[in-house]
Amino acid sequence: MRLQPIWGAGVCAAVVLIPLPSVAHPSFLVREARIGAPYRAAVAVPHGCEGSATVKVRVVIPEGVIGVKPMPKPGWAVSTVRGPYARSYSFYHGEMLSEGVKEVIWSGKLGDAFFDEFVFAAFLTDTLPAGQMLFFPTYQQCEKGEALWTQVPSPGEDAHKLAMPAPGIRLLPASEKTVTASYRIGKLVVESPWARATPGGAQVAAGYLKITNTGAEPDRLIGGTFPLADAVEVHEVATSDGVMKMRRLEHGLEIRPGETMELKPGGYHLMFTGLREGLRDGQTVKGGLAFEKSGTVEVEFQIAPIGAQSSGHSHH
Repeated sequence: MRLQPIWGAGVCAAVVLIPLPSVAHPSFLVREARIGAPYRAAVAVPHGCEGSATVKVRVVIPEGVIGVKPMPKPGWAVSTVRGPYARSYSFYHGEMLSEGVKEVIWSGKLGDAFFDEFVFAAFLTDTLPAGQMLFFPTYQQCEKGEALWTQVPSPGEDAHKLAMPAPGIRLLPASEKTVTASYRIGKLVVESPWARATPGGAQVAAGYLKITNTGAEPDRLIGGTFPLADAVEVHEVATSDGVMKMRRLEHGLEIRPGETMELKPGGYHLMFTGLREGLRDGQTVKGGLAFEKSGTVEVEFQIAPIGAQSSGHSHH
């Protein structure tokens, strides 16, 4: 029989086939998160059902939580239930999402003597109410019996007094800084492109960013475009015999599967050559990044002060 979540303004009814102690229940490891930002959710399951091993964990995703992706778990099968959202939500890089994962289900075996964590990534939209709790009804099935962790406190009620409380997080206001810029092309994710402002008469400038390869094949950053420069090259700063040298990577920078490469001052970086005008602090410049296999993606470079070691601010 399929179990459906029970919602309401008051306490949700909990159907418990095997009684469980209320002092140890599924909960999030990180219990606060900002709206308008990504959230790495890890639900800890502390025990089974009266000595019986847990064989399935199902987490229901509330409205306003989008872009959910569960983390693969060794020894467990992971599946999802997808469906439409109540409305469309703005996601990364201008993408609008009108449907997505509504439930995540892990199937495997976890002995009563052990605890484990069940992880998924999500984005908390800015439509969620800051300052309030957000609950994720969780269904735990065991070899003998099952428990529904679905109780939600009424306004003013102490959640700790509930027998079968749903795991929840407290929603924090959106950061005063905007969300970090993120761009995706194929299996590559590009984050926070930025560059330093330049002094008068400068002919070159440097660009920085992070690249994560989420795929199973390697790729290479081989260059790009920058409207204020003649060319974009990939360079490396390395120290040899105590001497710091900069060289161009003729074949680009390899990003292996599962690897995050950070281009930063004093290491790998983009070199904008033949600069036609200076870069100013606070400026935004559109450009492009070229990859050997994935192709080209348009990005925006945020210009930080001269000598900055990081962008100093973020942008969505």
